[in-house]
Amino acid sequence: MYCSSVESPLGTLTLASDGDCLTGLWMEGQKHFGASFHLEACSDLQIFEEAKRWLESYFMGSQPSLTFPLRLIGTDFQRAVWQQLQRIPYGSITTYGELAKSLNLSVKSSRAVGMAVGRNPISIIVPCHRVIGTNGKLTGFAAGLERKRFLLQLEGLTPFTSKISLTPFPSPKGEGSS
Repeated sequence: MYCSSVESPLGTLTLASDGDCLTGLWMEGQKHFGASFHLEACSDLQIFEEAKRWLESYFMGSQPSLTFPLRLIGTDFQRAVWQQLQRIPYGSITTYGELAKSLNLSVKSSRAVGMAVGRNPISIIVPCHRVIGTNGKLTGFAAGLERKRFLLQLEGLTPFTSKISLTPFPSPKGEGSS
């Protein structure tokens, strides 16, 4: 795996790639940072340049389109959860319970869903920050709740007053074409 870094309003971000796809994006000090990845420095990959442009646009308050490939490395269950995260629209939030329901799981599965969300290897781009507790409180963010609050505010959200509605989740572009 190759890696590169980029400065952001949240501090240094580390990007990882297998050479073709983005496989990781972590914030400094984030739990599970680079979990199970052996990273080598290599900042000249095209995928890193594309990801950096996406991040620059995002941090300027835009809603950039994803124009580069992601490869989510994890268990089948984790990948299913992470795919659902990608369906949460910019500027929207959902709960762990609603996320479980969107996967045809019982609300009682919220804890397992939350653990998979916490292991998301591509923070920000795969928007795990858009998931909040059922009570409307900010909970569980591997990079810290202040960073989660920052990302939600960047997207125009105040978690305690935002409308929670994401069921059914919209289908991502190109679904079924893999």
